[in-house]
Amino acid sequence: MSADPMIIADQVGRQIPPLWPLSASVAVNPFMGQTHQTLADTHARLRRIGGIDAIAPRAWHCEQLDAATMTEADLLAALMASPHAERPADCEQLMAAARQPRPAAEPTPTVAELARSISGTDWPEIVEERIGHWAGGYFDQGQALWAAPRRGDTWTAFRSHAVHDLTPEILGLTGFARFVADAPDRPGIYLQRAIERLQLTPEMLPTYWHSLLLTLGGWAQYARYQQWQAELEGDTDSTLVELLAIRLLWDEALFTHYGDALSAAWADARARHAQPVTLSADDVVDEILQEAAERARQRQLAEAMGTTDDDTESVPPNAAPRPALQAAFCIDVRSEVFRRALEQVVPAAQTMGFAGFFGVPVTHQGFASDLQESRLPALLQPSLHSRAGGGGQDAADTARRHTARAKRAWGRFKLAAVSSFAFVEAMGPVYITRLAREALGIADRPLPGGPTPHLTPLPAARERVDTAETILRAMSLTDGFAPLVLLMGHGASVTNNPHGSALQCGACGGYAGDVNARLLAGLLNDTSVRAGLKNRGITFPEDTCFMAGLHDTTRDRVQLYDQDLETAVDRDLLIRVQTWMADAGELARTERGRSLPHAESTRAIERRARDWSEVRPEWGLAGCQMLIAAPRTVTRGIDLGGQAFLHDYDWRADAGQDYPVLELILTAPVIVASWISLQYYGSAVAPALFGAGNKLIHNIVGGIGVLEGNGGMLRTGLPWQSVHDGEGRRHDPLRLTVAIQAPKAAISDTLARHPSVQALFDNRWLHLLAMDNQGRLAWRYTSDGQWSPMAHHLEGGHDGDAG
Repeated sequence: MSADPMIIADQVGRQIPPLWPLSASVAVNPFMGQTHQTLADTHARLRRIGGIDAIAPRAWHCEQLDAATMTEADLLAALMASPHAERPADCEQLMAAARQPRPAAEPTPTVAELARSISGTDWPEIVEERIGHWAGGYFDQGQALWAAPRRGDTWTAFRSHAVHDLTPEILGLTGFARFVADAPDRPGIYLQRAIERLQLTPEMLPTYWHSLLLTLGGWAQYARYQQWQAELEGDTDSTLVELLAIRLLWDEALFTHYGDALSAAWADARARHAQPVTLSADDVVDEILQEAAERARQRQLAEAMGTTDDDTESVPPNAAPRPALQAAFCIDVRSEVFRRALEQVVPAAQTMGFAGFFGVPVTHQGFASDLQESRLPALLQPSLHSRAGGGGQDAADTARRHTARAKRAWGRFKLAAVSSFAFVEAMGPVYITRLAREALGIADRPLPGGPTPHLTPLPAARERVDTAETILRAMSLTDGFAPLVLLMGHGASVTNNPHGSALQCGACGGYAGDVNARLLAGLLNDTSVRAGLKNRGITFPEDTCFMAGLHDTTRDRVQLYDQDLETAVDRDLLIRVQTWMADAGELARTERGRSLPHAESTRAIERRARDWSEVRPEWGLAGCQMLIAAPRTVTRGIDLGGQAFLHDYDWRADAGQDYPVLELILTAPVIVASWISLQYYGSAVAPALFGAGNKLIHNIVGGIGVLEGNGGMLRTGLPWQSVHDGEGRRHDPLRLTVAIQAPKAAISDTLARHPSVQALFDNRWLHLLAMDNQGRLAWRYTSDGQWSPMAHHLEGGHDGDAG
């Protein structure tokens, strides 16, 4: 490790996951900084530095055993696959350990925690509150009507604030303001001073400084987000390092204040921090139990997918008769329920799965808005720009813009400090009817609509054809087109929900997918683009029309944007499609209603979207367990319970030239799905650190995150109500299983070109399975490009490779 404290601080800071603001939240893997390690290593590290468990309680695993969901065979398979020398000798020892309570974590204390133990003053809470009080104003994203002034960099801004904050001195930390004023102007110089005064050795910095960043909660994660965004644009950002310096400043001040009373305890803590994090037998047992639970679910999936006739290869998606309708949905697990319902209503329909931004990496400017919305995965940079309404403004358009601006001005007026009380006094009675309607769940919330989005500036003709071809080939959709091809984005109608953007499309950066779907439909209906595609071997029938739509996942309603079409679609066909969608929505609501509390009717399900007191308008992506990349023929007719990301992929059409679509799937949708899966996992197993707490007492701070009550740590991740129904878990904490129908060699070669992705599978943050030509799970990825046969497949004696 480098001796430069700024470089060390930067390396430690990369252990922290980024936090996107609430307005466009992005699901993030909370263990992003630990993916170079195994789950057992991360479990041991978090227990050591924060007292946090990263694996589900043993009691949950025992419940799986008692219910026979997990079998002794699953335990044995997980035990044999464990790479750790500390593993139990046999399955009997493993089962005995599983029945024993997990030993309590003994985290190594910070100086603030030691100061609490000798003074009786809760210094960790005070430090958390004072840093949070300042950070809420400094990082504010526009929530505050009177914004705090920004004075220089983060370190300088905090010191300017802290020298005038008398709270620490009133609570007993005398001389704190002078201590802050005397600190060096540059955080790098300060870090070096703190290293000397606190007698920090290079060996202890990784865990000690990591523990300090954990105490900052969401503020450290938001600083990591700023660094992420800067690096995405080829820039740098030191906010996170400066936040670490701020937190370290408090520990140094407390150490200086309490002096000799802390010396012995701090010497012991330093010695513990200097020791490398090592695995215990208990850590390894926990990881093996987790692996066994995941293998049990994979076994159940293999049984469900093994029902295909052994002598029949999965049919290539475009080899079947012309479908009556094609509908491309986001790979989101909620789409799996609706797709099954639509296929039940219309057996002649073909549904497809593709990333919900539809390959259109766009920043969008909404109608009468000056905000640039990044409607694309967080991993990508936008290459296209669009805005609602196109280039011109007619009289109606101008009037709508003035109306929107007036509403914004009115909203600012009624919240402003100088007018808010008078506003409530004078105008409060006007809102009685509206409040009553919303309290009773009567007020309606229309689906997104508005003017047609247009790319600005319009890309050159060749660029448009290139984009269209790339997207269609990535969708494995190059022939066999139906008369009507729907591009179905998705969004969620909710109200009074700070985490509402977490229910939107993750592939669209926490926004609905309507804009991306409408842009792609317009592109594929363009006659010049079609002519260019024909020269590249993609020919549309004359009657094929692309139409965008939006699936409201909260109400399972569908809106079709037929108004975007320059040429009217056949009205009879449109009416039939609208009827099909309505019938499919009714089936989907019926299925979802069985899992939603107090959803006794489909009408009650729709009402949840309008009810501002509803804490569970829908389950979002809770329950997500697997991603399957294969033709729909492999999974059609199988009830996957809304737990699978379904990505259409035909390896036959992708063969040659290093399988570019396979590479795209492994490096984009798989990563996004893993972030979603691990966010739910982290919120379920470590809610104190990676969860947002109780929705009922949330307060939004700066438009960034929430506090649970009036103070404390800025909370991140998902609210407890998103993973728990009040009586039990609604999300089983399992790492994602990725199943792909493609030759093993092609998958291995692709992973070898992307070491960071391969590390996710090598260290088992994700599981990887390969299917054979019959769509059965045949091979399990082990590590370093190697595979082993699935146990159930050995009994059948088949080759198993898709190639």
